[in-house]
Amino acid sequence: MRAVLVSILALVGCKSTPPAPAHDDAPVVHDAAVDAGPTFTCPGTPTSGSTVGVRKIGAVTGSATLATSPPNDHRLFVLGQQGVIWIFEGEVLRATPFLDISADAGGAVEAGGELGLLGLAFHPQFATNHQFFVFYTRLNPTRPPDVNYLDVVVRYTTSATDPNVADPSSATTILSIPDFASNHNGGMIEFGSDGMLYVGTGDGGSGGDPARNGQNRHALLGKILRLDVDHPSGANAYGIPVDNPYASGVDGAPEVWMYGLRNPWRWSFDRATGDLWIGDVGQSLTEEIDVLFAGQQAGKNLGWSAYEGSTCCQLASDKCQQGGNYQPCDPTGMTAPLDQRTHADNWHAIIGGQVYRGTRFSDLVGWYFYTDNTKHQLVKARLRPDRSLEIVDLPAPVPTGWPTSPAAIHADACGELYLTTTTGAVYAIEAAP
Repeated sequence: MRAVLVSILALVGCKSTPPAPAHDDAPVVHDAAVDAGPTFTCPGTPTSGSTVGVRKIGAVTGSATLATSPPNDHRLFVLGQQGVIWIFEGEVLRATPFLDISADAGGAVEAGGELGLLGLAFHPQFATNHQFFVFYTRLNPTRPPDVNYLDVVVRYTTSATDPNVADPSSATTILSIPDFASNHNGGMIEFGSDGMLYVGTGDGGSGGDPARNGQNRHALLGKILRLDVDHPSGANAYGIPVDNPYASGVDGAPEVWMYGLRNPWRWSFDRATGDLWIGDVGQSLTEEIDVLFAGQQAGKNLGWSAYEGSTCCQLASDKCQQGGNYQPCDPTGMTAPLDQRTHADNWHAIIGGQVYRGTRFSDLVGWYFYTDNTKHQLVKARLRPDRSLEIVDLPAPVPTGWPTSPAAIHADACGELYLTTTTGAVYAIEAAP
């Protein structure tokens, strides 16, 4: 990421016109993977108003890389980059971690800089099968030349006796990807409404994509992968969905769903539409937001490392930090970003967020929220009917301003949004008149 989301990230990589109606501003409480059921009621009093602010609910030790929830569950799970998962219940932090796989506890997580525990996703049937998946970085035990690290996806289950504690002995490695550098690890994982597990990977690190993984469809780095974790096949602990674009393995790795990404640090599905929103951290000039529409995602090319944003690396002022071996300036078949922010404007590590689909703040429904680790300004955007973005840079709350060093924006089971920071703080995003 931008040197740890500038160390995640240093912590721990026109004239305006009246906006057209939003692409989708109807409230949607739950999708197929977030089906409330008759016994699940989302808390909170409905509030109108579009003045957006944040409210701190607590903090964890170290960097908080994500906050999320299982389907139909009021608990909020917060990832600590060092390798600990914490639970907030009723906005109260439980004293005992849900899972501790940090090095201090004898776990395999290698943390620091952009390394660490980076992703968490609960199985859609978590209430009955108790399965959840994490993405973390670890040292490669064999340490062959140029493969110092492994980016791994591991499945766990909860304890048989306590739903607030995971069973460390249940660990099953689903996927292990050799990685040559400590940065650009991606790490976001999420289940789609199709029941498949989607995995975001960075290009492997260093600068300029030296291995040119982004445009190499046979490499698993610099991609969004799509796995069937319920039907393992052959020697793999997962199956290949038959409708993956390269399922045959001829024109690309069977796991690949999309390619041409540099470091998709945080991304998410819109629970109402199935659109995929990606914040892809840039090289030296441009941060970008990409939107891949439902039904139009398979095999999409987002451009890196031939392009950074909409600029061809051959023509960029810094050449994307590539020392030759440039890829062609041909945008044919590439999906262009819908928002681009520059380092000149102090955007250095974009933090992709999520479309609000909660029930508490009706005036936020349909808006996508995102920010930047350095700029830390909150922005909202929504799709117009022509699929352009209506973008609003939000004014900072007075007198506190926006939280500094944001690391993630993500929804809980009810669709309410939470912002976490590289200093461990956890905030609820809210609205008022």
